[in-house]
Amino acid sequence: MGFARTCSVALVGVEGVVVEVQADLEPGVAAFTLVGLPDKSLSESRDRVRAAVVNSGAEWPQKKLTVGLSPASVPKGGSGFDLAVAAAVLGAAERIDPRAIADLVLIGELGLDGRVRPVRGVLPAVLAAADAGYRQVVVPEQTAGEASLVPGVSVLGVRTLRQLIAVLTDEPVPDEEAAEDGRPDAMLAGLLVPGAGIGTGLAAGPAEGPDLADVAGQRRARLALEVAAAGGHHLLLSGPPGAGKTMLAERLPGILPPLTRQESLEVTAVHSVAGILPPGEPLVRSAPYCAPHHSATMQSLVGGGNGLPRPGAVSLAHRGVLFLDEAPEFSGKALDALRQPLESGHVVIARAAGVVRLPARFLLALAANPCPCGRHTLHGASCECPASVVRRYQARLSGPLLDRVDLRVEVEPVTRADLLGQGGRGESTATVAARVHEARDRAAGRLADTPWRVNSEIPGHELRTRHLAAPGALAAAERDVERGLLTARGLDRVLRVAWTVADLTGHDRPDSGDIALALELRTGVARGVPVGAGEHA
Repeated sequence: MGFARTCSVALVGVEGVVVEVQADLEPGVAAFTLVGLPDKSLSESRDRVRAAVVNSGAEWPQKKLTVGLSPASVPKGGSGFDLAVAAAVLGAAERIDPRAIADLVLIGELGLDGRVRPVRGVLPAVLAAADAGYRQVVVPEQTAGEASLVPGVSVLGVRTLRQLIAVLTDEPVPDEEAAEDGRPDAMLAGLLVPGAGIGTGLAAGPAEGPDLADVAGQRRARLALEVAAAGGHHLLLSGPPGAGKTMLAERLPGILPPLTRQESLEVTAVHSVAGILPPGEPLVRSAPYCAPHHSATMQSLVGGGNGLPRPGAVSLAHRGVLFLDEAPEFSGKALDALRQPLESGHVVIARAAGVVRLPARFLLALAANPCPCGRHTLHGASCECPASVVRRYQARLSGPLLDRVDLRVEVEPVTRADLLGQGGRGESTATVAARVHEARDRAAGRLADTPWRVNSEIPGHELRTRHLAAPGALAAAERDVERGLLTARGLDRVLRVAWTVADLTGHDRPDSGDIALALELRTGVARGVPVGAGEHA
């Protein structure tokens, strides 16, 4: 009787659970039994592993073979267990030393010819293994760079099962043929989900992405964009078609600061599980940008799918920008489903197969027309939408959702002078990004001993007790609360925006001018604040 064990990782959302893979050989009729709540793709590993072992030059044991996946109560799926199952079987057959694989974590799919194919979710799987105390992992060669992002873990990238056997038995490691030059590597197909990356691509850096200087005019909207980036505030751009709402939103990721190391790991883990991590780029360094079509379902926005839920748009935009163009055209249920992650920074999805908690701290940017035809606010335009239709269209963005949006800006039509460049060229993305970075540094210094990073995350009671505005600065905001123009949540959000404006202007704390600008950006009611206020430190 032979017995061996090794480890792999089962992913539940973007979190991993270390699974012990045990192989037991007993005398009897040759059979291969796999237990431990495997799904269909994992059950088929029996045929893949048998063919891979034989085609790698090893002998398949002609005995009763039982492979158990422990803990047995955790559902397990995917083909990433193949490599661990093969190693456990070879250990039980004494082809390799069982002690050599007892403390290894193996992740990878096996082809029938013994090649090790990459799988999605390697980074969160290795993170889970490291948290559990494991320090040696074996992954497919194509994902070794992704696994190496986890500190304190020794990573071995293998191309075939033959190479793994040679390493574990101290034999000469065979050279395996790589993909021919000029031809795409078919092994990378397992890393990408077909169609999953449409509309969810990573935002390019300021040097490569669209430049904010391309936007003609719109000084107030540009200011709102800068405030949103500096403080992490949600933004609503409302105006007629062709005014530049989409252009502005597409340039928002470019002025966001680069992701920190921890943020990059969080974003990379989500994108790896979702299958949109570009091959050859193991670490996401810039803020992601996700812009789903208005026909998107609630499940595609917040996450879902058959079996265990998969990340939705709110998670794909984690630490970046979620842009909903033509926001009133989205389903009301889908929009209202955003309310919980907007407050908490994560989304909890409960399905029959289990409950998954996914990260979802994103900056929401909404764009909306004033009416179905878009000409309701234009002077001299012939809007034919009845008043009831306009009200019904605008009411598709519910009050509770809008109450969570800090900045609401009316985007006016571009004037002829601005369009032809007579009004002067606007500031570039690099210039605005530098001011945003300075403002974030000021906020980070003030919040150094707190669990918050940006002004939009500070709780209301902290703003009213520890982070106080200048004496008398809140008089206008208090009047709006008494008149019912601001809710309690709205007042807290005005204070957060005011602190961001103060960080942009270099003030130690918000004064009456910073509060007035925050109120104007929140309510859309002019307060006599100069357009340039808050643009320069």
